[in-house]
Amino acid sequence: MQECVCLDPLDELYEGMAEVLIDQERPDCYKTYLLPAGGSVVLEESVALVSQGTTGLVTWEAALYLAEWALDNQETFTSRSVLELGSGAGLTGMVVCGACSPSSYTFTDFHPNVLQRLRANLERNGLGEGGRVVSVEELDWGSVSEERLREITADMVIAADVVYDPTIISGLVKLFSRILRCGSPGGLPQVLICSTVRNPDTYSGFKRQLEEAGLGYDVISGGGRQVFLYNRASSIEIIQLTLSTE
Repeated sequence: MQECVCLDPLDELYEGMAEVLIDQERPDCYKTYLLPAGGSVVLEESVALVSQGTTGLVTWEAALYLAEWALDNQETFTSRSVLELGSGAGLTGMVVCGACSPSSYTFTDFHPNVLQRLRANLERNGLGEGGRVVSVEELDWGSVSEERLREITADMVIAADVVYDPTIISGLVKLFSRILRCGSPGGLPQVLICSTVRNPDTYSGFKRQLEEAGLGYDVISGGGRQVFLYNRASSIEIIQLTLSTE
């Protein structure tokens, strides 16, 4: 049978191809993170590691690791006022808010596109500002004042994957020093930092600068249940900061 070659392609075929090409060009996607007690967290994230001039539109491994640690240590966050530095897309904070019953939770970041995405993700998961003790704040690590830190009145401070760029470590260490020395109405805040150790020199340099600033640290054990999918071959560590007594 001779194949007919005189027919024009269907319009539906063109439309279908156009939709596929548009989908491939979209810089964002939706990811669903299932929680062990039921429910889920749905986030809009970038498909690129760096997008719109920031790395904050992606959920990184340390955020997933810290969220798993929180699920295994819920009492650590219960009835605490929590400040998160570099909240990014919001996964860790949403897990803490959903499972650990903090008294309040302050998400912070600096990049305007990250803050916009973060607020949208909170609304998407029923954690919008106003109805609950949840807030989103712009926080510049280098310029935030001690007065502003006292206004937030956090008795627990957490951060995931903030130790990655040698050029910002000095400012980050100064921020942690101010946080601990400002204290809170209930005393010194508990400060937990979760880091993926991509470059050992960068990470050891961070620890060295902590010590030079009069800050000590203790490594917190992790490795509990595996809830989320990510590269478990990565070296990830949680440390708790202290004021050095020396």
